Amino acid sequence: MPHVRSVSVGFWVDVGARDEPPELAGAAHLLEHLLFKGTDDRSARDIAEAFDAVGGELNAYAAHEHTCFYARVVDDDLPLAIDVLCDMFLHGALRTDDLASEQRVVLEEIHMANDVPEDRVHDLFAETAWPSHELGRPILGSEETVSGIRRQPLYDHYRRYYVPDRLIVAVAGSTGHDRVAELLQTRLPAGSKPVRRGSQGDARFAGAKAAYERRDSEQVHLVWGFESLARDDLDRYALYVVNALYGGGMSSRLFQEIREDRGLAYSVYSGHHGYVETGFFNVYAGTQASDAATVLQIARDQAAAVADGAAGDDEVERAKGQVKGSLVLSMDDPGGRMTRIGRSEQVHGEILTVDDLLARIDAVTPGDVARVAKRVFCAGEPVLACVGAVEAGSLDFSVEPLGN
Repeated sequence: MPHVRSVSVGFWVDVGARDEPPELAGAAHLLEHLLFKGTDDRSARDIAEAFDAVGGELNAYAAHEHTCFYARVVDDDLPLAIDVLCDMFLHGALRTDDLASEQRVVLEEIHMANDVPEDRVHDLFAETAWPSHELGRPILGSEETVSGIRRQPLYDHYRRYYVPDRLIVAVAGSTGHDRVAELLQTRLPAGSKPVRRGSQGDARFAGAKAAYERRDSEQVHLVWGFESLARDDLDRYALYVVNALYGGGMSSRLFQEIREDRGLAYSVYSGHHGYVETGFFNVYAGTQASDAATVLQIARDQAAAVADGAAGDDEVERAKGQVKGSLVLSMDDPGGRMTRIGRSEQVHGEILTVDDLLARIDAVTPGDVARVAKRVFCAGEPVLACVGAVEAGSLDFSVEPLGN
């Protein structure tokens, strides 16, 4: 990206929450914290001061199937960013005192997430959808597991997974491939081509279930959804369009009917996520207890309508325009472009050009929208998670199949 003066670097590690044994649940997230606490040669202060001195940014996050450490710096400071990221990736000290400190920090993070109903209801949905699989566990872990993690098992986990064979380095901005490769060659040991993740265990979606968590709150928070497409499914482009017209924007069916026309919710949206062998598509809404059944009925009715082919040419074209515009706008930022190429290489083993991606979205037809909506909404049974002042069983109608 020769028109910018910054560079974004991402270290994409093929390890996440689903790779943890039960006794280490929360390890990926805890390690994300701990690697900022210092290496064999750098303290946490050294790392922080190095980036503050150049106005750079350094951060990380953990997910179910990957962990990402990323930095953004002025192009002249690219050697610093790569040097620190390599050091953190390879030489995290994981000192016992730092572990104890970060365990306390993560416990506060867990408490904070549990105190926010909108966060808690998403975890409750996953727990209900995958009750006996790693995908159903919170990425943060639980109070019990995080408190019980000891240094040596955690260090063994780190040494097993944080290796070059599980690493993809993605870079975007004011630099070139040869320069990045030269910087990495002096800092990273050689590795073979990363092996793409395979299926692990039975990730069967436990549909036709409703979970209720009673709280004295002003709103009831709802997440209702279905098993959806795996991350490599060729129908994913049509699913992007389904999401956009169903609940992914201000002109979507859910937003217009639930918020604009009826005023039943301030926040309502749909979303989807794909894993290796499965995925989910769900709807979130925060509403009054007295309106919860109506909101869920609207979500069901609109899902059935889209699956029945109700989305016409104009609506599909508008949704395609939203998806394409969001994609193009995200490419203007080095961080957005770095994320796209890193995830594309990690998930699909290929990096499509923006024009290729736009062409695949353009190829989606109203018939594709109906077919994929039926595949998601009508092939299985939904799951409902509720947090708030609602009686258990009162919304069970929403987990009945939509039918074909």
